[in-house]
Amino acid sequence: MSDIKLVIQIPCFNEEDTLPATVADLPRAVPGVDVVEWLVVDDGSSDRTVEVARQLGVDHVVRHTTNRGLAAAFTTGLDAALRAGADIVVNTDADNQYDGSCIADLIRPILDGGADLVVGERPIEQISEFSGLKKRLQRLGSWVVRRFSGTAVRDAASGFRAMSREAALRLQVFGRYSYTMETLVQARAEGLQVASVPIRVNPQTRPSRLVKSTGQYVRRSAQTIVRSFALYYPFRFFFIVGLVPFLAGAALLARWGILWIVEEEYRSRLPSLLVGGVLVLVGVQIWMVGFLGDLQAATRRQVAEARVRERRRELGD
Repeated sequence: MSDIKLVIQIPCFNEEDTLPATVADLPRAVPGVDVVEWLVVDDGSSDRTVEVARQLGVDHVVRHTTNRGLAAAFTTGLDAALRAGADIVVNTDADNQYDGSCIADLIRPILDGGADLVVGERPIEQISEFSGLKKRLQRLGSWVVRRFSGTAVRDAASGFRAMSREAALRLQVFGRYSYTMETLVQARAEGLQVASVPIRVNPQTRPSRLVKSTGQYVRRSAQTIVRSFALYYPFRFFFIVGLVPFLAGAALLARWGILWIVEEEYRSRLPSLLVGGVLVLVGVQIWMVGFLGDLQAATRRQVAEARVRERRRELGD
């Protein structure tokens, strides 16, 4: 049996100050794994992130010439980890938010064969740096993602994740803001098994660069969830959206019909009739868009399968 290789990837953007502590917290040996390697993805940093990474003994460093965002850095890291021969990929943040000693717990469901993607569940209520509002928003966002993705993950925004080689081959990120929520929706659509385990976190080293304000975070997270659901479950998404105008229009038409039957003196109520008819038509048109989207999704799945087969050939799997 060949050795099992774990690659721990760290997306970085101007992290020369925090990277040493992050790397120092990472293990070089993990139970159940034969080889552990570190990978830094430099997302167009203007400081000494790359030099610091090499001085710290990082095994692999890949670079973006310009800052392309966290989602792009994450996918670049997956590709580099696969090319490095990773059987399991762990993603962690460069600000040392996550306790590196929890990696053994994080990869255990994959080693046991019970999961393809494992999310580290932070103790949200115990994180003093999170305001009460942020904690409530985290709970609400995770609940929405669970409903949309059909998973049981309670911390959808956590970037501390372990992926099997199969999951790393299949995951793609179309959004530019973040990968956390989109990959959960996609994983379920791809038939991957998703699990979560409790983890510990380290004291905050710096404010989050991804969450510049609560309003921006809520807006972008909502956009990501809606876009992901529309992308991977188009018919269900557009059916729900179209149901609103259809039911409203049907109610107006039903009201018009009932009044037309029961009233002794006929009154045209033309506005209700017109508005009801238009709303029903709008609902049906939205459902047609969902039907076309579902056909396009079938084509996308075929393209995705062809992409996976091509990547397997490139990687010699």
